[in-house]
Amino acid sequence: MKRRRLGELGVPAIGLGSMGMSGFYGRADEGESIATIRRALDLGVTMVDTSDMYGSGHNEKLVGRAIAGRRDEVLVATKFGLRREGDWSAIDNRPEWVREACEASLRRLGIEHIDLYYMARRNPDVPVEESVGAMAELVQEGKVRHLGLSEVSAETLRGAHAVHPIAALQSEWSLFTRGLEDEIVPAARELGVGIVPSSPLGRGELTGKVAALADGDRRLAFPRFELRNRNRNLARVARLAELARAAEATPAQLALAWLLHQGEDVVPIPGAKSVRHLAENAAAAAIDLSDERLRALDDAFTPGLAAGDRYPSAGMATVER
Repeated sequence: MKRRRLGELGVPAIGLGSMGMSGFYGRADEGESIATIRRALDLGVTMVDTSDMYGSGHNEKLVGRAIAGRRDEVLVATKFGLRREGDWSAIDNRPEWVREACEASLRRLGIEHIDLYYMARRNPDVPVEESVGAMAELVQEGKVRHLGLSEVSAETLRGAHAVHPIAALQSEWSLFTRGLEDEIVPAARELGVGIVPSSPLGRGELTGKVAALADGDRRLAFPRFELRNRNRNLARVARLAELARAAEATPAQLALAWLLHQGEDVVPIPGAKSVRHLAENAAAAAIDLSDERLRALDDAFTPGLAAGDRYPSAGMATVER
């Protein structure tokens, strides 16, 4: 696996997103999920991304079991800030919660330090300088090695970076979601912040393999998966499949390769809950795209082309743009 950098942190060119292992996209098999994480380490996909919110702590416990005995091989990235307790949910960036959340994540993961610790969302009522100041204290104490932010604006990123170096910005970026390219990506590069695209395969849609969604799949509530919007988006996926065949790749591999070609500071974290999908995604790191193929992809997926918002209205309200 090729290597890249997020700030001062050396990472594989492609990481592993583990959210789908905790029920967001339908049922997942725990045994297969653990096997997938362990196979990722074998393949050099050594950055595993989780969150205290995924499965209300279930996902961190799962990752902890999977990496037991192999801690020195893996870069653990996790997030705090989205609190969900029963029917109650909120964004909590208060300094006292930063510490409490970190210590709880360490216990669930069964590790002594977190390699990359993200603030998952920003509550505008809490100055980002206070939140990052509390995160910086965790770095000083050795509980966290590097800091990250997720789904924040260029302005917030600059304010945070002035308090403590930010290694990575994790935000949605894919052929379907390109809104951060105008202001946020340039700001990150100005500051030396690496970019970690989440949902780089459009929550699976860009693979061309998502059939009817089963009950319990949270994508059913997302505007892009409403029937009218989805049919429009699938027409674009058909074009991606044509380009992928010409490149002797799968649609998923081509979509990931496009992201990797956006810069050496880009490290996508596609989700996988099976060894087969993991291997398919990892192979994208070896694909070299010509300028002609990159232009064809840009022409087929112009910014703003995807039909429907990426979250319901309540979710979109938590995303800085």
